[in-house]
Amino acid sequence: MDSPPSRVIHIRKLPNEVSETEVIALGLPFGKVTNILMLKGKNQAFLELGTEEAAVTMVNYYTAVTPQVRNVPVFIQYSNHKELKTDSALNQRAQAVLQAVSAVQEGGSPSSAAGESVLTPAPSPVLRIIIDNMFYPVTLDVLQQIFSKFGTVMKIITFTKNNQFQALLQFSDPVNAQQAKLSLDGQNIYNSCCTLRIDFSKLVNLNVKYNNDKSRDYTRPELPAGDGQPPVDPSVAATLSKDSTSLLGTPSGMVTSYSSGGGFPSSLGAISPLSAAAAAAAAAGRVALSGHSGPGGVLLVSNLNEEMVTPQSLFTLFGVYGDVQRVKILYNKKDSALIQMSDGNQAQLAMSHLNGQKMYGKIIRVTLSKHQTVQLPREGLDDQGLTKDFTSSPLHRFKKPGSKNFQNIFPPSATLHLSNIPENVTEEDLRLLFSNSGGTVKAFKFFQDRKMALLQMSTAEEAIQALIDLHNYDMGRGHRLRVSFSKSTI
Repeated sequence: MDSPPSRVIHIRKLPNEVSETEVIALGLPFGKVTNILMLKGKNQAFLELGTEEAAVTMVNYYTAVTPQVRNVPVFIQYSNHKELKTDSALNQRAQAVLQAVSAVQEGGSPSSAAGESVLTPAPSPVLRIIIDNMFYPVTLDVLQQIFSKFGTVMKIITFTKNNQFQALLQFSDPVNAQQAKLSLDGQNIYNSCCTLRIDFSKLVNLNVKYNNDKSRDYTRPELPAGDGQPPVDPSVAATLSKDSTSLLGTPSGMVTSYSSGGGFPSSLGAISPLSAAAAAAAAAGRVALSGHSGPGGVLLVSNLNEEMVTPQSLFTLFGVYGDVQRVKILYNKKDSALIQMSDGNQAQLAMSHLNGQKMYGKIIRVTLSKHQTVQLPREGLDDQGLTKDFTSSPLHRFKKPGSKNFQNIFPPSATLHLSNIPENVTEEDLRLLFSNSGGTVKAFKFFQDRKMALLQMSTAEEAIQALIDLHNYDMGRGHRLRVSFSKSTI
C-alpha cells in the first residue's frame, strides 16, 4: 500500500557506487534538501525535503518521468518516516556534502572545514548557455534536443541579453549538467556557426511561469502560455522531453554524420544548417517536413492587427532579416499573411527574430508555411491591395553578395541604428521625427561623422513601430533614412 505524503522520500535500487551528491541532486530541483541517510549495503537512501509540498512535487514528477542515477532507473516513494533522525557520527560525511551543496545553493562557496572527504559536487544543475555566431536560429526546442542526450532536461528559459541569445537550462542532476558542459562547451550546433559557450549558473533552481517558445517547465505541463502566447501542445512537450537519439534528429530525406555514440565531429550535425533548423522546428511540431529541404522561403504570420497592417509594413519589418519578394494578406483571414523571402535561410532568420514580437500592439506568430511561393492575383482581378510584389524593389538590404548588412542582423531592440542622415539634420529634428511615430525617444547619440546615429526608444515594440514608419523616410536632397536594430545601448 502507498504511504501518505511525507517530506521524507525513500529511494530504492540505487547503483552500487552512488554518491550522496547524486542522491541529493534528485531532490534539488524541487526545493531545499534538509537531510539524507544512505543505506549503502541495501542500495537505498532516504532524502528529507524542506517541505511536504516540495516532496509531493518531486514524487509526482518522477511518477511521470522515471528518475535515473548513472543511467540506471531508480524507484521513489514516500517514506513512513515524517522526518529523518540521523546519528551524527555515522552521517558526518553526508552532512558535509549537504552543507557544501546548500552553501553553493545559497550562493556562497562550500567551506572545506567539514573534512577533505567531501567530493566537489557539480556546482549546480543549471547551465548558462550563450550562443556565438548565431547565423541560424536556435530555438528552445533545439537546445532541449541537444542537451537531453546528457540527462533529463527539466526547465529552460531563453532570453536576449547584450543582444546575444542566451539560455538557462536545468537538468534533474548536477552531474548531468557537468557532463553536458564538458562535452558541449565550444561545440558548434551547425557547421561552423552557432557556437555553444557554457558555464554553471549561480542559480540552482529556475522558476518558470509560462510554457511557450521562450520558456518551458517540462515538469509542469499545465502552466499557462502567458500574455497572448499560444499554448505549447502538451503532446509536443512530451515528445520533446524524451531523450532524442541524435543531436538534431534526422528528418526524412536527410543524412547526419553525427553518430549517437562516441566523439563529436567539429559541428554537432553535419547536415546543412537550414535543414537542421527545419528538423528542430519539425521536432517541435511546428513544421510539417515534406521530405525535401528546398528553398521553402515562405512564412505564415498570424495574430496581426488587421486594422493597421499593410503589405508595405510587413515588407519593411521582415526586410530587416532578408529580401521580401511578395506579401499576401489573406482575404478571408486578414489577421494572417504569407511572406515570401528570397530563400529558406532568410525565412528561418526572420522567424527566429520576429516570432513573439509585438507589432501594432499584438504579439505576432511566425511559422514556416507549407507553400513554396506566394501566388499573385490573376490579371485584372482586384484583391483590394492585399497582395504586393516586391521582387524588383530598390529597398532590398541583401541584394549585394557579401554586403555589410549581413553582419548587422540583430534581434528587435529598443535601440535603432540610423544611417544616411543629411548633414543639415540636427538631433532635435530626429528626436521629433521619431517621437511622432508614437513612442518616447529615451536617448540619442550621433556617430563622429554625423551621417549615422543611435536612437533609443522606450521599448522594442516602439522601436519596431518607428522602423516600420521611418525606414526609407525621405529626408530631402535624395537622402533616404536607413533604420535597423542595433546591438548597442546608449
